[in-house]
Amino acid sequence: MKIAVVALGKIGLPLAVQFAKKGHHVIGCDVNQTTVDLINAGTEPFPGEAFLDEYLKETVGTGHLVATTDTTSAVSQADAVVIVVPLFVNEEGIPDFGWMDAATEKIAAGLKPGTLVSYETTLPVGTTRNRFAPALEKGSGLKAGVDFHLVFSPERVLTGRVFADLRKYPKLVGGINDSSTKAGITFYEDVLDFDDRPDLTIKNGVWDLGTAEASEMAKLAETTYRDVNIALANQFAIFAEGANIDIAKVIAASNSQPYSHIHQPGIAVGGHCIPIYPRFYLWNDPEATVVRSAREANAAMPAHAVKLLADAMGGSDSLRGKKVVVLGISYRGGVKESAFSGVFGTVTALKERGAVVVVHDPMYSDVEISALGFTPFHLGEDCDAVILQADHKEYKEWTVNCFVGVKAIVDGRRTMNPANFPGVVFRVIGAGA
Repeated sequence: MKIAVVALGKIGLPLAVQFAKKGHHVIGCDVNQTTVDLINAGTEPFPGEAFLDEYLKETVGTGHLVATTDTTSAVSQADAVVIVVPLFVNEEGIPDFGWMDAATEKIAAGLKPGTLVSYETTLPVGTTRNRFAPALEKGSGLKAGVDFHLVFSPERVLTGRVFADLRKYPKLVGGINDSSTKAGITFYEDVLDFDDRPDLTIKNGVWDLGTAEASEMAKLAETTYRDVNIALANQFAIFAEGANIDIAKVIAASNSQPYSHIHQPGIAVGGHCIPIYPRFYLWNDPEATVVRSAREANAAMPAHAVKLLADAMGGSDSLRGKKVVVLGISYRGGVKESAFSGVFGTVTALKERGAVVVVHDPMYSDVEISALGFTPFHLGEDCDAVILQADHKEYKEWTVNCFVGVKAIVDGRRTMNPANFPGVVFRVIGAGA
């Protein structure tokens, strides 16, 4: 089978490699010529994805994977097209379909009868049927559900462990009609392998969600639920700080009961999922007050971490003129990705209090840190205070000698060892004084 994968980012490229490893001939499409050239040379264009370097070299070497900037040509040769183009929201929470619409137009221009088109980018409910089906029909002259199959099948993986997650989690598929759904199920059963999951009530594999709308809703439901869960944990943490309670012990005790899992609190989770997908849901359901409140609570956590630091330093104006280090640009440890990371809100809140801010991340060079508008910090330099924003494993071993003159630290991810910082005021979100 010939497959076109549109957008070779941190999800799209591992997907293309996975399909190629199953013996299919894959044409990966991307607008970035440098990315295309690196892939065709068998070189991974970004670090941090387990097994990607090995699998990429293998599949490019056998000729099962090639990359191009010509999406229309790739689609014209394909039996199936998988789209993983990013979709963001603006400051008002309105989805920006610009990139998706442009990619869909190129796909439509090359679409031929009998092709399966699968959108994997997380979408507001109804988008596959009401926005992309008409666009594909207009650009191709074909009828969705009749001349070509159209499904929505959300990606359910985390960067850094995509190949493992593809095996671990059921693949959800829903089409705009029964024939599309059946075609989607057949496709994904052919390109994926699944771990045995005796914990699931239904056998692990490709799951029929019935409709594109149900499949869209399933992804929004799981990510929005997590956002609400994190917000609850964060509000528990803020209360616990005032009551001098260690919320981690409370959550551990709660999770030993047969209730839903409660996340650990911390500086707002970033990335493309948690800060964005609840806004897609709110676009569908603007009256969802619980979802809106949760999103606002999580977005406020960087400012809360800065308040903790100011209190530890002596009061609301205590950070003025002080040099403060923010540890971590990435939205989570071990992943080189700054999209919607808590670093931006943390730096902004510090500057609003008059602090002189410097930033460190073991995955970013000084040039890359400067390009993001930050001033780099180097191990062993002087500073007055520290906020840990990302849980990189390197920070677990850092000691007081890494920060000359440091007086206070706020650990936003329960990563550093307080015993390594004698004489320093050490605060952990949700741990009290």
